[in-house]
Amino acid sequence: MNLKTTLIEVLQENGADLVRFGNADRFGDAAVRKLFPEVQTVIGIACRQLRGTKRGIEEGSTYYQYTTCGLETLEETILPMLLLRACAVLEEAGFDALPQRKNQTVMAASDSTNPEVDYREIYRGCEAETQLDFRQCAVDAGLGEIGLSGSLLTDAFGPDQRYAFVLTDAVLEPDPVVTPHLCDRCGKCVAGCPGHAIAGDGTLNVWQCAAYYIGANRGKNPFLPKEAFADDPDRDAIIHGRATLTPERACEVIDQLIYYPPVKHHYWSSICGRACDTECRIHLEEKGVLSHKFRSPFRKRKPWELPDSEE
Repeated sequence: MNLKTTLIEVLQENGADLVRFGNADRFGDAAVRKLFPEVQTVIGIACRQLRGTKRGIEEGSTYYQYTTCGLETLEETILPMLLLRACAVLEEAGFDALPQRKNQTVMAASDSTNPEVDYREIYRGCEAETQLDFRQCAVDAGLGEIGLSGSLLTDAFGPDQRYAFVLTDAVLEPDPVVTPHLCDRCGKCVAGCPGHAIAGDGTLNVWQCAAYYIGANRGKNPFLPKEAFADDPDRDAIIHGRATLTPERACEVIDQLIYYPPVKHHYWSSICGRACDTECRIHLEEKGVLSHKFRSPFRKRKPWELPDSEE
């Protein structure tokens, strides 16, 4: 059994859903060689986000499962374990291996944020080489393509996976880069955002996304009390998803939204459940283009929304 086959089997046995290999020379991210000058191969490892973790948000019944099982557990437990397994296999074969999981609280940009975590926990303005460009590396590793909203799309799970990488000096047979074919720029991701944070060309207002990710839209947040934003002059626009938020205003809105507790590792509990990705997944399933099939559609009834009379 060759080393690539061994790595795939070990990773799949421990929970990886997708494993792809890319020759380091084809990676456009300069951080790849900055981090490991002798790198020969980059291994992309992805785990599905279970479709069922979004079921409660779809039905308006339970919200913790997406953030805990679809995000926190994958990023903080499963993917790190897979990275350790892969690196151990490579070290046993005599090669160096550098695990790379995303650091959720480190950003190169000084004026940006990560909607999934508390904006006050982020270290901004760090050198870009401190971590990989994860989306670009996912494409270069052959995991999938980038959709209109910026999410990685794979043939198996659409936009629903989390991923990490191993850099190694082992020369391993590369997999092909995916020719984009899933995203048809239908705009469902744009229309599905409860805060209208995505422009028609896919440009994301990341601060606006951060506010509506944790529930600024009253119609889609059953935990938002009637008195929320009572003293805010832009209350009506905020709770109906019509506000255009600057970073400063977004922080003010977020500070008024602590009605549902965060989970252990700094992650906000998502109220929207990445609605953009949900709409994308529904669209791709309806088109029948995903290789992983389900016995029934995800959306079984008209999406719910709280009426204005309950404000």
